[in-house]
Amino acid sequence: MNRLLLLLLLLPLKPLYAQPDVTKDSLLKVLSISNEDTNKVLTLITTGQYVEYNNLEEAKSYYLLANKLSEKINYTMGILKYYANYTAVLNIQARFDSALILTKEALQLANKFGNEERIIIAQQNLSATYSYLQDYESALEYLLPSIVYFEKTNNDTRLSLVYDNLGVIYRETKQYDKALEYHQKALTIARKSGSSYDIANVLSNLGNAYTSLKIYDTAIAIMQEGLSIAKKENYDNIESNTTSNIGSILIKQGRYDSLNYYCSEGLRLAEKLGDSLTMVNNIYGLALYAFYKSDFKKSEELANTGFAMAQIRNYVEPSQLFADILSELYLVQGDLRNYDYYNRLSIELSEKFFNGRMQRNVQTLDKKYETEKKEKQLLMQQSAIRKKNTLNYILIGSTAALLLISLLAYRTYQQKRKLQEQKIGQLEKEKLLLATQSIVKGQEEERNRLAQDLHDGLGGLLSGVKLQLGAMKGNLILSEEHGRTFNNALHKLDESISEMRRVAHNMMPEALMKLGLQQALQDYCDSLSESQSFKINGEFYGLEKRMDSSTEIVVYRIVQELLNNVVKHSGATIILAQVMRHDNNLSITVEDNGSGFNRQQTDLLKGTGLKNIQSRVDYLKGQLDIKSIPGKGTSVHIDCTIEDNG
Repeated sequence: MNRLLLLLLLLPLKPLYAQPDVTKDSLLKVLSISNEDTNKVLTLITTGQYVEYNNLEEAKSYYLLANKLSEKINYTMGILKYYANYTAVLNIQARFDSALILTKEALQLANKFGNEERIIIAQQNLSATYSYLQDYESALEYLLPSIVYFEKTNNDTRLSLVYDNLGVIYRETKQYDKALEYHQKALTIARKSGSSYDIANVLSNLGNAYTSLKIYDTAIAIMQEGLSIAKKENYDNIESNTTSNIGSILIKQGRYDSLNYYCSEGLRLAEKLGDSLTMVNNIYGLALYAFYKSDFKKSEELANTGFAMAQIRNYVEPSQLFADILSELYLVQGDLRNYDYYNRLSIELSEKFFNGRMQRNVQTLDKKYETEKKEKQLLMQQSAIRKKNTLNYILIGSTAALLLISLLAYRTYQQKRKLQEQKIGQLEKEKLLLATQSIVKGQEEERNRLAQDLHDGLGGLLSGVKLQLGAMKGNLILSEEHGRTFNNALHKLDESISEMRRVAHNMMPEALMKLGLQQALQDYCDSLSESQSFKINGEFYGLEKRMDSSTEIVVYRIVQELLNNVVKHSGATIILAQVMRHDNNLSITVEDNGSGFNRQQTDLLKGTGLKNIQSRVDYLKGQLDIKSIPGKGTSVHIDCTIEDNG
């Protein structure tokens, strides 16, 4: 188990502040009196940057407000600044897929805007996201152009970050000499500028470079210097990252006695920042420490908790590490059945991680090898052809022509047959899809009609009865007991009216028709979790532009059904509901940390609720993917393509 954890080694750029004495209170005071203009946008961005060191969610809220105001006043630079800062937070929170989508949008907008500096910054941010995703070829492609630009413009702050990120990329591609060279360049610039944040950040990454070279004592000494600066300046994100990296070195060295402090502190800071990947890594360190102390019960509890978090976020290497420690725990306890299960799972996950990490390098080598092979073959063929006489040319040409004609004829026949089969299959799919769309559309129309009948018909009738009974009460002389009975009847009537309105609202939410899908989903999440033991985190992006009303209704019904299933059956305490739209692509994700279920229990997958969801996914021509582990939670993901309204 003496293996180094997969940690976040690349921190996003943190802008410097023009006012050294700026405080949160002073920024909030400026915001309270600011007009709706570009200055308020910049103040919102600065406020988000200020609180980002300690509260990532609060920082995101300020960036979102800045973006909303920028769109309102058509301030493109403000939108670009929102993208740069918001995606940096998403990277810290290990939400790399979301960050990649938004960063690509930023680069597209920067190119349209035509500002060279913003294009370079967008490319730099895209490079950082690709580095997190371990696509180092793409990371280098987008990062290298920024070196020339920032050297030309003497932008030391950005140049320090570029050098530091280059060091990270070279370290991850095992070019350690280059990694040390660029980290040292970055540190020199950071010390010259006097930026405490940049110094602490570079020291953390330089320490990681020495860790890769197995020079552990030097790595710890360098990281301790950065950690001291981060603690002094309250840079929680750097402190969390550096503390966790020191814990990883201790694991590499087998120094488990000191592990508890660093992993506990790293976990505390990661939870505060909402950094799920670093949380998982520190939980692994604590489980390892408990194992070392022979506290197998606590070690098993921590390992199961971390394994569930790693699985629901699809962290492959941490999942393998937890499977490894669980297998050893069960072996120590004599539970050979669970030992065998987790040992096999550990091997499977290890192969999956290795294959994923090496696939791109292998593909690159394959391409290079195939190119060289083809070039050599071409030279040999050319040499052979020059030695052939005219008769050979004629024979080879005739044979080749005959083979080509035969091949083309066979290929044409095969293509025609495949085309016919595809047409038949497509017609069958279209027929089934048309039937599904008709059913779903009919259901929604019937829901709308019933909702209107309930609200306008039965609702009006009950309200009229209530008014008549209220009027009668003033003209009747009732005993005290009869008066209480009468009042109880009026109270029950009020409850009936409220229940009828609730049913009508659920059948066709008014917010969906008037305010749009995003507000309707947020209202539903808020109302469902109000005064409940569970929490629903709603994340909705790109839904400001309205879609076709029937599409919005179907998306709403899918999220509604998924959340209802989670609330009714999972026993979860934390639920994630996410709907994201990028151009014509729409994704829906609902995750929970509940009881989960076994995929082999097919009766659970054939319920009416899931059939309704599947029919609506078919209506959207989408794909449904369900992942669940008993006791570890469930994740449902839907991808589909939508059409613009009008």
